[in-house]
Amino acid sequence: MRVNISPMKNGAGQVTDVYLDSRVRIICPPDLIPAPGQYLLAHASGSSAPLAVPVFFSDSAPNGFRSAPFLPLSWMPGTRLNLRGPLGHGFSLPAFARKIALIAFDESPARLHGLISIALKQGAEVVLVSNTILEDMPEAVEIQPLQAMSDIYQWADFAALDVGRENLPQLRKMLGEGNQAKGPREAQVLVRAPMPCGALAECGVCALTIRHEWKMTCKDGPVFEMSELK
Repeated sequence: MRVNISPMKNGAGQVTDVYLDSRVRIICPPDLIPAPGQYLLAHASGSSAPLAVPVFFSDSAPNGFRSAPFLPLSWMPGTRLNLRGPLGHGFSLPAFARKIALIAFDESPARLHGLISIALKQGAEVVLVSNTILEDMPEAVEIQPLQAMSDIYQWADFAALDVGRENLPQLRKMLGEGNQAKGPREAQVLVRAPMPCGALAECGVCALTIRHEWKMTCKDGPVFEMSELK
């Protein structure tokens, strides 16, 4: 079961740190901090950019959170942000999960990072599958390259995946129907797509076809059940 959409708020935030791995620390009110898999829409104060930017949670930080990459290069420490959110459905780790796979299919695992502390607190083993490694990965997390994805997916009793919308067909192909049948009891997928309206206008830019029906990633996702995407 995915996290329900949180009550949406508007507020102010500020960039305080920019890290070498392209993550950014943002301070903001507690009720604006998204859950893992959820996002905020952010617009830099005074910016001429016409569209707000989706900002995903990566890790907790004092008075705010650390965001996943990649954000505008113009966002430097001191940049003030107008924020709206939290938006969308996030991940939800099931209580039964004791073997958890976090699979970053085509980019940074930063959007999955926030699940690690939750998984470890419930006594689960955690394996990260990614070709990109974050500097602050806990020692308790086993790290495997993407080529091990199918084996780890079958080992897990819960899997959380991160993939770009354009790469969904490739993900399905790599897992394969046979592997899916032997896969975890439950799996959830964060689908990345441009989300300029943040569920306000149903602009269709983030649209995804699921079982011959259009879904909007910005409000129906961005986290979907794997069973929906087969």
